[in-house]
Amino acid sequence: MLNLDNERYYGLDDVGSRMYSVLTSSESIEAAYELLVREYKVEGELLRSDLLMLVDKLLEQGLVEISNK
Repeated sequence: MLNLDNERYYGLDDVGSRMYSVLTSSESIEAAYELLVREYKVEGELLRSDLLMLVDKLLEQGLVEISNK
């Protein structure tokens, strides 16, 4: 991913890329969580924590915005 404001590139591993894809195509973070928890064999709270951490990092770097639709 490229942040056009600071011209920095960012990379994600396979799981991070899948989380990003689901986040950007879901109606909400919760909807993304629900899809991912069914897709991956992982404890729900661990997935929620990892997903929210990814969202926070993407927000910090200016790579996503949260909207209240």
